Amino acid sequence: MSAEAANPDGSVRRRSRPRIDLRRLGRVALLGSVPRDRLSDAIGHVADAHRTHHPDADLSILHRAYLLAESSHRGQMRKSGEPYITHPLAVTLILAQLGAETTTLTASLLHDTVEDTEVTLDQVREQFGQEVCYLVDGVTKLEKVDYGAAAEPETFRKMLVATGNDVRVMSIKLADRLHNMRTLGVMRPEKQARIAKVTRDVLIPLAERLGVQVLKTELEDLVFAILHPEEYERTRALIADAGPDPLAPVAEDVATVLREAGIPAEVLIRPRHHLSVHRIRIKRGALRGTDFGRLLVLVGEDADCYAVLGELHTCLTPVISEFKDFIAAPKFNLYQSLHTAVVGPEGAVVEVLIRTHRMHKVAEAGVIALGNPYTADSGPGPQPAEPADGERADPTRPGWLSRLLQWQRSAPDPDTFWTTLRADLAQDREITVFRTDGGTLGLPAGASCVDAAYAQYGDRAHNCIGARVNGRLAALGTVLSDGDTVQPLLAEDAGSGPSRDWLDHARTPAARIAITGWLEAHPEPPKGPHGGRPVRPRPGARLQETAGTEDDRSGSRASAVVDRPDATVRLAGCCTPVPPDDVTGFVVRGGTVTVHRRECPAAVRMRSLGRTPVSAHWGGSAACRVTLVAESFGRPGLLADLTEAIATAGAAVVSATVEPPSEQRVRHTYTLELPDAAGLSALMRAMRDVPGVYDVNRARHPAGAI
Repeated sequence: MSAEAANPDGSVRRRSRPRIDLRRLGRVALLGSVPRDRLSDAIGHVADAHRTHHPDADLSILHRAYLLAESSHRGQMRKSGEPYITHPLAVTLILAQLGAETTTLTASLLHDTVEDTEVTLDQVREQFGQEVCYLVDGVTKLEKVDYGAAAEPETFRKMLVATGNDVRVMSIKLADRLHNMRTLGVMRPEKQARIAKVTRDVLIPLAERLGVQVLKTELEDLVFAILHPEEYERTRALIADAGPDPLAPVAEDVATVLREAGIPAEVLIRPRHHLSVHRIRIKRGALRGTDFGRLLVLVGEDADCYAVLGELHTCLTPVISEFKDFIAAPKFNLYQSLHTAVVGPEGAVVEVLIRTHRMHKVAEAGVIALGNPYTADSGPGPQPAEPADGERADPTRPGWLSRLLQWQRSAPDPDTFWTTLRADLAQDREITVFRTDGGTLGLPAGASCVDAAYAQYGDRAHNCIGARVNGRLAALGTVLSDGDTVQPLLAEDAGSGPSRDWLDHARTPAARIAITGWLEAHPEPPKGPHGGRPVRPRPGARLQETAGTEDDRSGSRASAVVDRPDATVRLAGCCTPVPPDDVTGFVVRGGTVTVHRRECPAAVRMRSLGRTPVSAHWGGSAACRVTLVAESFGRPGLLADLTEAIATAGAAVVSATVEPPSEQRVRHTYTLELPDAAGLSALMRAMRDVPGVYDVNRARHPAGAI
């Protein structure tokens, strides 16, 4: 019977951690009592651990891989003074204890041969096949002599790209870093700190995303001890001095409840690791006895998890706010479990985790527990579906890895990639939002409509003019929540682009890199005497669809005729004249004639300066473009009601801006396309009839802006 078999009498088992014990895998465990000249016997430790999870595994390939690794590394020593072969053996033993399949273990034994010995990838491919060769190549570092200071970020880029095709690459890297962190004490303090920081910023978040909690928690404690030694020692002392475990009587009560209910279950006391205890102390100020651990209930079937939950909530006092169902809605890293809390003796709150043995194995070992995740029936966890296009599926969750691989292609500079990677991995929670076509987008928590636009449309999102969230118009900077339905709105004008303000609301690397690249390629020209600076959408507005200057857009549909043959005619953006306005024109730079309403302050000013007016009148077209300003009191739904009134009147919105509210008053500015200028008065009346709107007028811009 395996160590995870159900305990039918519901008794309580105590162990320091219901995990595979990875801390006894040092040099003594590897070599035992045999002399150094019999290092080859150490492969027996790997074989025993491997057969525990895979009884029918063929060990001959592991033996051949060990012989090649041992002969290649012979004579090499670690900084600790141990033979170098102890390192690949320790890494392989870590993975074997976690249940990795034979191919992963073979590559793990060989993972440093190509990097540190004369062995070539061609030799590995010839002797062990393409799959092992790919894994070894994926974890092989790039040479500093070739890449200089960029070697480390480019090595991680290479590993991540390889991980995109086979997540076992990162499994080997995580085990490799764990053993290196365990033996980091021989390094200089400054090098220890540098390696620990990279581990904290990159490797630990990757372990979390791949669901390998066993490696993640030990790496966290090792990093904690190096970067915060005083806090670590204080936490270690608190754990050592905790005294009798107050969880024991609660565990007995839980076991009794489940035994009487006839539910076969194993009740474990699960101590927290050092960093977890430290975080609780920082959050609460003072630690309670039950803060040093949690109860873990293991059962046989999924339905038993809910049966256990029902019994606990019936027989003990539950803390309902602590309940979370990660079985019905698994985390993006495969994690499944029920979380709840009950009130123990003297009012102490005890956290309880409920899961099956299969869920527990996946929760501890993550993707490693899947075995080879790209073959059918490869492990105990959920099996990834093969996509229709034949590409390998991401066994963690389609989304985070695909997004990472996508944005890294737009970050050729190593420094940009390294900085962006750390920022991306620091976002440790995901949300799922829905597209209007029924598809979904996976985004980091805190993502905005800007991020959704770039996730859905890529560089086409440069033309985004606004969004609808759950059917209502929303600002581009609106932060999305899990389950929202988002519809980015794109302008038809391909010449539009983002503003620098968008960077304040972009959370995803893909969006930030795309926006930054566009802004660098399209620097804003200095504002001249006739305007000309493009107006771009501001995320702070509820809706922003401006894609160019008002003058330029008006000129594209000018229907005025001037007494100047072959002249380009443009309707002035300051007064937006429409038929049947009395109009006049003035020649501006380049010979263009700008047509103004005769009473426009800009026209009056130019006449006063002695500028010669040009005779102008309206042509045969009845269609017109006009800019209206609606003054209103702020209220929910106002923008939607105004746009509905505009649409009902048959007008099309060319651009719209909403200024930030001031003293509960809001100013909306719309540039509208009317099929017939005769309908302008009726449109303005309809807008004034919208509750909350107290005035609607034609736009009047300062004369100096023309």
